[in-house]
Amino acid sequence: MPQLARSEWYDLTRDMNWTLRYVEEDQVWPQIQSNSYGVPAEKWWIWDEPYKITYPEYVHNQVDKDTSVYAVNSILARSAMYESLDPGWKSAILAHYGAIAVPEYLAGLGEARMGRFGRCAAWRNMATYGTLDETRHGQIQTFVPHGLLAKEPRADWAHKAFHTNEWGAVAARSLFDDMFTANDAVSTAIQLTFTFETGFTNLQFLGMAADAMKVGDVDFASLISSIQTDEARHAQQGEPTIKVLIANGRADVAQKLVDHMFWRTWHIFALLTGLSMDYYTPLEHRKHSFKEFMSEMVIKQFMDQFRDFGLEVPWYWEDHFLEELDWYHHGLHLGVWTWRPTVWWNPDAGVSPEERVWLEEKYPGWNDTFGKVWDVITENVRAGKAELTLPETFPMVCNMCQIPLVNPAGFLAGKLDTPEPLIVDTADRRLLFCSEPCKWVYEQNPERFAGQLTIIDRFLSGVIQPPTIDGALDYMSLSPEEQGQDATNYAWAFTGQPGSDRAS
Repeated sequence: MPQLARSEWYDLTRDMNWTLRYVEEDQVWPQIQSNSYGVPAEKWWIWDEPYKITYPEYVHNQVDKDTSVYAVNSILARSAMYESLDPGWKSAILAHYGAIAVPEYLAGLGEARMGRFGRCAAWRNMATYGTLDETRHGQIQTFVPHGLLAKEPRADWAHKAFHTNEWGAVAARSLFDDMFTANDAVSTAIQLTFTFETGFTNLQFLGMAADAMKVGDVDFASLISSIQTDEARHAQQGEPTIKVLIANGRADVAQKLVDHMFWRTWHIFALLTGLSMDYYTPLEHRKHSFKEFMSEMVIKQFMDQFRDFGLEVPWYWEDHFLEELDWYHHGLHLGVWTWRPTVWWNPDAGVSPEERVWLEEKYPGWNDTFGKVWDVITENVRAGKAELTLPETFPMVCNMCQIPLVNPAGFLAGKLDTPEPLIVDTADRRLLFCSEPCKWVYEQNPERFAGQLTIIDRFLSGVIQPPTIDGALDYMSLSPEEQGQDATNYAWAFTGQPGSDRAS
């Protein structure tokens, strides 16, 4: 074969499908692992990935990527680069490592499931590379922060977060279990590789790499760029999977799977990326607001793809998703900063006078809504009463997305008719939902989600002992040294004030 041209053997080796003779189809592809959604086995054989690669080519490319990333990391580990980074940017990358590093390993389980239970040989071939990709992503995103431990003990949360009951980790774990560790191969292709990777993270990693270079974080830029090039390839498994479903009259399945996971991904994405882009990234290095990024990159791409496939945008697109772009992540930011002891990074308030001008420009009306809340916080900080900005109890949490309810913020911004959550009483307990789409996702498959206990469910049911703030922080495995603090020691509140140099 080495003497043959690639074109003479590649298609034969990547797409070796056959008709089963000695076993039943359900024995090879059980529905729980490989739901065909009624599409006959042979109909899946038209599956065709856009990006084709051989194993020797794959290995060659990956060796080059790893050599580059580890070389950059080795050089910068001996420098003072990390210490010189903006405090807000440090918070952004620490939040990223904790929320993403271990889930990259978990994504390898989803890829491996497709590599075994994918309905076409070409698909299984591509997913095998995806399994290797995600294993590499997990390894490299735990290795790099491990090297920061001497400078930043919180970098340990890159490995630790998903082994705790910290509320953000619980929310992210709920999403990723739903998306790939407890999903069938067909659903994983559409929800992980199409909705999550093609729609969100592939574009996010491009932006984060560019932002990292601007702020001088060459190490993180190199790392994220290396991961993004892998995702651009294996994320393409979703498109041909959707095409097979549509060609066989199951557009309804593809639509429902996308609608479900787009909403779930959006809420975690707003929590992680929205805060980083609009509040944690240094003002002078912000190219786009989070809303602009979503509008110009994510929304445009999805609209184009939906139109090309003949699918509709999710039913909640206009009345819920587009409206949340104006306020949802601002509410989350206010909540995360207030409950900063409950996270493993130091939230950056990001509301200095100059930053407030930028926020008002990007989100007209911000000063008259969220700004009023920050006015009170600023007055307390300036009066030496920072303790008044800390929580005395916990907020309620959505029983679907597992994220604290910020409905009052939406009401304050004039986007919601009421500050109250949606309430559903079942035979066992009362459920709270932050939005109609979260309620819809839950009600589509209640047996899948009914066993989920939010951090507040655990608090109220006596699982968390003692039932106090300190007891809950201990339950989340947050030691006093790991609990989040204001990233700049409240310097933003004194900017332009007498003694501002002292405050910073």
